[in-house]
Amino acid sequence: MKDMNQTMQIGKVEQSFRRGLKTYHESATQQAQIAHHLSELMTRHLPHRLDRVLEFGMGTGHLTRSLSNGFEINHLYVNDLVSDCAEFAPKGAAFIGGPIEGTAMPENLDLICSASTVQWIEDLPSMLQRFTNALAPGGWLALSGFGHRQFQELRALGSTAAAPNYMDAADWQFVLPEDLAIRHLSQVQTTEWFPSALSLLKHLRDTGVNGASNRSWTTQDLRAFETEYVSRFGTEEGLPLTYDPVWILAQKA
Repeated sequence: MKDMNQTMQIGKVEQSFRRGLKTYHESATQQAQIAHHLSELMTRHLPHRLDRVLEFGMGTGHLTRSLSNGFEINHLYVNDLVSDCAEFAPKGAAFIGGPIEGTAMPENLDLICSASTVQWIEDLPSMLQRFTNALAPGGWLALSGFGHRQFQELRALGSTAAAPNYMDAADWQFVLPEDLAIRHLSQVQTTEWFPSALSLLKHLRDTGVNGASNRSWTTQDLRAFETEYVSRFGTEEGLPLTYDPVWILAQKA
């Protein structure tokens, strides 16, 4: 039953991101900034030349472009749950479609990286062990996820659409395999502002980040949602939505 539920959840997330694929790249400004910062961190810590690299959850290529421009990579593998993302793969890269949990990964990798995807992995400790096994000695794991305050306003209003694995920076030491040493760990909250509840919900839809949601909205639902959101969180700047990104770089012994 657990495997069936997980399969259904992955299917919902895939449908949500596929629906938002055309609007994701322009709408996901926070995710773009998060990917850019992860790329900067990798540039500071990793060697410039890498033999074998895997990026999972590539989406429309926010991190992929930085990888291609910032590093000399002999073999680049890119993965995404949505097969249509293959069109965003750089020339010469090998695209691997499907959920990373069920993907046969390349071996002896110098780097496994991903921006704003790891929070969707249900059994994260097992997946991190698989990543570690696929890394060559001295290889790197470079990820960004989200902390417990991600979309805290929505959760306070009863939303159940959260990704399954929000983890603060301090949580990562408890889930990483022993043979991965943390080289960088940081967490910085930011706020996105919206003029109305409708624009906020459109943002969620256009970026696909509400992939776990089962809710369909009526006009009455929208009015009630906006009234409560404004009452509890509204300011002169508009309606806030909290992003809580976490960045981690770890190296295999």
